[in-house]
Amino acid sequence: MSAVDTVVHLVYLACATSFVLGLHLMNAPATARRGNRISAAGMAVAIATTAVVLARDGSARSDAVAALVAGAGAGAVAGLIAARRVRMTAMPQLVSLFNAVGGGAAALIALGEPAGGTRAAVTGVLDVLIGAVTFSGSLVASGKLAGRIPGGPIVVPVGRAITALTGVAAVALAVLVVGFDAPSAALYGIAGCALAAGVLLTLPIGGADMPVVISLLNACTGTAVAMAGFVLESTPLIIAGGLVGAAGAILTKLMADAMNRSIGSIIAGGYGTSDAVAVTTGAGSAPVREITADDAAIQLAYASRVVIVPGYGLAAAQAQHEAVALAEALTERGVDVSYAIHPVAGRMPGHMNVLLAEANAPYEQLRDLDESNPEFARTDVALVVGANDVTNPAARRPGNPVSGMPILDVDKAHSVIVLKRSLGHGYAGIDNELYTTPQTAMLFGDAKASLTALLDAVHVYAEGRS
Repeated sequence: MSAVDTVVHLVYLACATSFVLGLHLMNAPATARRGNRISAAGMAVAIATTAVVLARDGSARSDAVAALVAGAGAGAVAGLIAARRVRMTAMPQLVSLFNAVGGGAAALIALGEPAGGTRAAVTGVLDVLIGAVTFSGSLVASGKLAGRIPGGPIVVPVGRAITALTGVAAVALAVLVVGFDAPSAALYGIAGCALAAGVLLTLPIGGADMPVVISLLNACTGTAVAMAGFVLESTPLIIAGGLVGAAGAILTKLMADAMNRSIGSIIAGGYGTSDAVAVTTGAGSAPVREITADDAAIQLAYASRVVIVPGYGLAAAQAQHEAVALAEALTERGVDVSYAIHPVAGRMPGHMNVLLAEANAPYEQLRDLDESNPEFARTDVALVVGANDVTNPAARRPGNPVSGMPILDVDKAHSVIVLKRSLGHGYAGIDNELYTTPQTAMLFGDAKASLTALLDAVHVYAEGRS
């Protein structure tokens, strides 16, 4: 090994270390941005180093170099535009689209790289299989999240039978590739089976399971990239893909546990409704108590401790800035304010954290489920903004779709104010028993408009008292 080769390997090792360090820093909101920058810098150095190696070896033809430069330029421009223009509320579908790009790119590597030997054939087959499933499945998930495909479960007639047949066909073709050195056409056949399976597996999955699905597809993307690393014998790809795959798998398990659902039942689909606005005006036959913005503002202004519980309704109304402004106004009045964030609130892992961070909510005010639940009994007002199933006390009883699901114990607060457009069902399709408890009051309307009205009322009240 030459001195140059040694330096290259050391640089790749440093890049891999930056991936690990960046992933560690992403554990906390306060350091997540720094971790993202460190990981991005490591990847940039790895790409630049690879370009230097290709130039030194002279292994890339001029047309290949032109294609690489054009691809890198197009990707950089697309990433910059997406980062600047895509709203935070559209981040879930963008993440899903990125999963598709990663899985598709990994599959193309194996399709374009001739397999030499059993190990290369096995990793190549796995790369194509996982990458193609991720590509098509992520596109369907992105379409559901963006509203281009209905968000509810879409059951394809005899879809499971077709999926099983594509699986059998893919396995048969894989045996031919690995054991009998079948021509590359067999790999394309595997890719076709995997693409069909990705669509058929994702369509029946409803919107309620989207946070878990995004995490699962992210894990698949990482695994496909790691397989591509084995095909190319690229250490950075193997390490980066392995980290993403492992982190995604752990997160998928945590998200499934937060919903009290097995990963198998999530893949089986059928859970969740569409995103259509509900038109119901009552939760069953039980009465609810309505409240005005002025009355709610008085409760908030007099409170010693307020916990804001954000949900998908906050994201849909793009009301994160109004929520943070209200929290700041209350904090200025001496109120202790925090945010209680359920692991599956929103449409992707960490969706609420991302929204609130974008609105500059103080990191120390963001609390997870385990941190928040012990505080509700000492909370004067719990302000629920668009959250539904994750606050439903029915989860503590057996025999319903949310039974056993860990929830935010907002019903233990002294007073609960719920901001919703209506008393429509959440994804689980059942009434939220929180809405009919004696301490709960409903403020109906769009979350952004309601939070603005609350903020104005708090300011008016403060001026009147000054």
